[in-house]
Amino acid sequence: MNWTQLLSDFRLGGNIEVPYNRQMDGMSEFETDYWRIVDCPAFRRLQDKTQVFPLDKSDFIRTRLTHSLEVSVLGKQLVAMIRKRYPRISPALKEEYPFTAENAQAAADVVSCAGLLHDIGNPPFGHFGEVVLHAWFENHLGELFYVDKDSGREVRLTGDEIIADLKHFEGNAQAFRLLTKLHNVDSECGLNLTAAVLNTIVKYPTDSTHIDPDAEDVCLHKLGFYYADQDLYHQIAGQTGTYFDGAYHRHPLTFVLEAADDIAYATADLEDSYKKGLFTLDEFTAFFREEIAPAGPQDKPAILIDQLGAYREEPGVTELQAFQRWVNYARHWLLFCASYGFTLHYQDIMEGTCHVDLLAGTFHEKTMAAFKKAMVRFTFSTAEILKLELSAETIIEGLMERLVPAAVNWEVSSASRSTKRKSDQKIMSLVSENHKAAYSKYRRENDDAFNLYLRLLLTADYISGMTDTYAKTLYQDLSGI
Repeated sequence: MNWTQLLSDFRLGGNIEVPYNRQMDGMSEFETDYWRIVDCPAFRRLQDKTQVFPLDKSDFIRTRLTHSLEVSVLGKQLVAMIRKRYPRISPALKEEYPFTAENAQAAADVVSCAGLLHDIGNPPFGHFGEVVLHAWFENHLGELFYVDKDSGREVRLTGDEIIADLKHFEGNAQAFRLLTKLHNVDSECGLNLTAAVLNTIVKYPTDSTHIDPDAEDVCLHKLGFYYADQDLYHQIAGQTGTYFDGAYHRHPLTFVLEAADDIAYATADLEDSYKKGLFTLDEFTAFFREEIAPAGPQDKPAILIDQLGAYREEPGVTELQAFQRWVNYARHWLLFCASYGFTLHYQDIMEGTCHVDLLAGTFHEKTMAAFKKAMVRFTFSTAEILKLELSAETIIEGLMERLVPAAVNWEVSSASRSTKRKSDQKIMSLVSENHKAAYSKYRRENDDAFNLYLRLLLTADYISGMTDTYAKTLYQDLSGI
């Protein structure tokens, strides 16, 4: 791979028209992407989507919007740190894979955009919403069919790709779909972003039939794009040069995005948990030291946690202030290690053979692992989170039970009356016209099974685009509550 191609400004929908000479606005193509993202309704809706705490009433708790802003900033900072460290790699690698100052500026803009977008496809109620959606599909696939009134034939889902897609609903794949098909304002290609930005957000460049959560290669752990969208992804991968040797490979900047995301949620979400009183600093310190054992006193993770103790001992500093200062301190160390990890694995990254994250093999690998385990220990297993997740499960499952049957029979003139409900058309009228237009554009004549698949994706499109509040309100309205 090479940076000139990786930073492609190709757009699926062609160049964006402006009523003046394009050079007059002074923006690069990636800066134009940034403006388009911020102006996008789906991005604004992130302000009412769960990061960790569903339906939380506290105004200091992070949402998907504030988290995405943090990832955007951290990603841009990380690119700058990588550029500073770049001269230290071997002359041979610099000659083979040159990363110029101009490349670095463009890369920073791309990652900044990708940071804003990386969670835009996530459904309401956080990652738990994803779990509920694909679990619902997996448990009900056998019921998702309609009967042709003329032939008596049952129309069911067929094809491994189609069935696996629904079983593996994933916010990352939904983000690519939303940005290339569902947000139609001035282009039939969604938000019509550059190829570099679109490819960077695809963390798992694989289809649903090749997912392997236990694989050494992290790129295979989750779904990257739906079968319905693979042609578009293939175009993007071809433009950026990440498709070669008969396989898709991660865009190098995806590693940067992933690191920024991990660092953001591992530190900031833990800070939110502390603010909510889910643990004390003594509890956290004891847990952290246990997780990094057998680290010696001079090991970096041990030195890091010692710094928390030093902040706590400063006169006039509250426990919260000490923890916030320490979280920021730790975040900088994690960024430093991630920049080192990028240059350490630079050759593998550029050759498409890197299968680990940027913190692997660095002296703060244990630190990141401890942060993630702390979230499980102190946050995800608490009664508060469990009750909120149960509420979210009730809401999403309730919406699916009303929406899916309506979608199965929608626009099927030959469907038997026995499989239709009088309310189906009313329910489908609630779905975004943009989403229904995407269905109409991509449906196939004389392929009932594929069109059924598209209508089921339509329900996922609709629900994943909801905010927490809208999902709750709609569920209450449809339930007569």
